[in-house]
Amino acid sequence: MEDFDYLVEREVYLDSACQSLRPRPVIRALNEYYEKFNSCGERVKYPWGVETDKRVEATREKVLKYLKLSKREYFVSFTLNTTYGINLILSQLKVGRFKKVVTSEIEHNSPFLATIAFSQKHDIPREVVAREEDGSLSLGTDFSRALVVVNAASNIDGRKLMNIKDVVRKVHKEGGRIVIDAAQAMAHSADVLYKTEADAICFSAHKMYAPSLGGIIFRKDFLPEIETTFIGGGMVDDVDRESYLLSAEKNPEHLYTKFESGLQAWGEIIALGAAIDWLGNLSKREHQKLEDNYAELFEFLNASEKVQLVNREPNPTMSFYIEGVDSHMLGGALGAEGIMARTGYFCAHYYLDKVRKLPPLVRFSLGYHNRPEDIEKVKKVMEKIV
Repeated sequence: MEDFDYLVEREVYLDSACQSLRPRPVIRALNEYYEKFNSCGERVKYPWGVETDKRVEATREKVLKYLKLSKREYFVSFTLNTTYGINLILSQLKVGRFKKVVTSEIEHNSPFLATIAFSQKHDIPREVVAREEDGSLSLGTDFSRALVVVNAASNIDGRKLMNIKDVVRKVHKEGGRIVIDAAQAMAHSADVLYKTEADAICFSAHKMYAPSLGGIIFRKDFLPEIETTFIGGGMVDDVDRESYLLSAEKNPEHLYTKFESGLQAWGEIIALGAAIDWLGNLSKREHQKLEDNYAELFEFLNASEKVQLVNREPNPTMSFYIEGVDSHMLGGALGAEGIMARTGYFCAHYYLDKVRKLPPLVRFSLGYHNRPEDIEKVKKVMEKIV
């Protein structure tokens, strides 16, 4: 694919679940900001700043459109990453609102650790529930006045929260709120999030072909339950000796400032907009190529008696170990052949180590940059190792 023409022939990048490679249009958008209108957004009136504001606002709208969500009900704030966004929300929720916090066993440490801290801070029970093999969450779970924090797609094997809309409805019906970790869903499984009525969706742009950046898609009627304590420049319209007026309280068009303290990564935000455009313009052929690539690699791994796959079905993200082979050593051997893959527990220690009692794993996570010849190379190298 010409948008990744900087990749040399021997390099096979299989770590998109950590951070995806950036296509040329995204790199150009970021460089254009720095070269042509590098300016502080929302603080200046000169032409460079006006252009920055226009493009940043366009990206906010693109994020909502990407997930088919209404601007009347949601706003978009930008942060550092998914972990930061989840913690920013949970650390500012009002005391006494929830009687328990619920998460699932296949979570990344982002929500898993944040819910532990929330439970301890508010002195309320924490429930860790199992997920079905297809990623669904049991609707028999009690969500009464619960804060639910779960992923839309796993970073272990890509399984999706298939019944997300039913879960959201049940949580709301029982007086709870739900925060979705969408880090692994935004690039290749965004459809699971379309028109969901979750209270907040946190994501990482660097996993969806954009620069390092985070985002919060926040439901407006959830705002009264936030007690703003993380505060600074860019969030206020007026300041007195012992008081201040938040911009979000004065102007309903500036609700996003609730989670945006200090100077933002304007260039990265603008480049995220370019990444969303790029994803939206991908051809059916490119989607099919990705599907063919991960299906072929899954079939190859699944056919080996020595390879133990965590995945039950093909997915761009797949994890495994080889009996009798240290995964970290395997990762080093693959790296020596130009194949870049993640090894370990992928920040999902509880599920993989304590629940499944698995050894450290190898994870192959594919993207739109991967070529059919990449898969052939991986197969040849793996055959030699196995």
